[in-house]
Amino acid sequence: MAAKSRDSVERQPSSGSQMTYTDFLRLFPDNAACMDYLRDRFYPAGAPCPSCQKATKFHRIKSRSAYSCQYCGHQVYPTANTIFHKSTTSLQLWFWAVYLMSSTRCGISAKQLEREIGVSYKTAHRMFKQIRTLLADDDKEPLSGEVEVDETAMGGKPRAYDTTSMTRSEAIKWAKERKTTVLGMVERQGRIHARVQPERSPKVVDTVREYVLPSALVFTDDWAGYRKLGDTHPLHQRIRHSERVYVEGNVHTNTIEGFFGLFKNGIRGVYHAVSTTYLQNYLNEYAWRYNHRHDIYPMFWTILDQVKKVGAAA
Repeated sequence: MAAKSRDSVERQPSSGSQMTYTDFLRLFPDNAACMDYLRDRFYPAGAPCPSCQKATKFHRIKSRSAYSCQYCGHQVYPTANTIFHKSTTSLQLWFWAVYLMSSTRCGISAKQLEREIGVSYKTAHRMFKQIRTLLADDDKEPLSGEVEVDETAMGGKPRAYDTTSMTRSEAIKWAKERKTTVLGMVERQGRIHARVQPERSPKVVDTVREYVLPSALVFTDDWAGYRKLGDTHPLHQRIRHSERVYVEGNVHTNTIEGFFGLFKNGIRGVYHAVSTTYLQNYLNEYAWRYNHRHDIYPMFWTILDQVKKVGAAA
């Protein structure tokens, strides 16, 4: 077998990657190629013109982000009513932002995107915010089989000089006032749903009932809030964390705790802090990446496939 040329940037056969930097540049060398991709998505050759209704081809209008019908001249705008709507940033940079988000495991910050593509922080933040709207649950099917359920608190810890004078009840009160509850539900070897909860109360059971089938074998810890879960999920089993028991045969919550560890380390290491207002968006990003972790189809294409027209037609 001949040695690989040092000048070659093509993907090696031994690589598990399905979408590399070289692939991206070959497919989307400039803004026009990205525009053509959206045109082929929304206005493919042979599709009826929105105006004359004839099967037609749409040809690019020079110096404009528009295409015209070859028969009646009606103009269509592929970026209209998408996440790219009215953005003055190059589509190639938008696509590269999608690539960066799809190729990372623990997320990428807006400051990093600002450095990567040379836009302002405000623009980079908006781009990622728009892309995250594509990562909301794309699988609405309830969870089934063996499902682990657990909750965690987001919001950091009190300062050391505050804890010295805090009683246990004061520390609990501090956590209730300052922290946000996140509920996670995950199939073993399968999908996950994660939701921000208004508070840490027995009402989290209502969320479990919404996302987990009654026939599922549900594993939780022994928090009192899960006591009534057995009314609708008769196969509910609990592990006694209060007694420092963490695994008992098949009963544990290690899978969902592993996801929480990944999520918290990502927030701590990449974003440092996330407000409650946007916490669900970041949860959606990590849950989406978790749900597609075994895909052979590149995540880059999966995200682009989620780009849709919203609202009025162009």
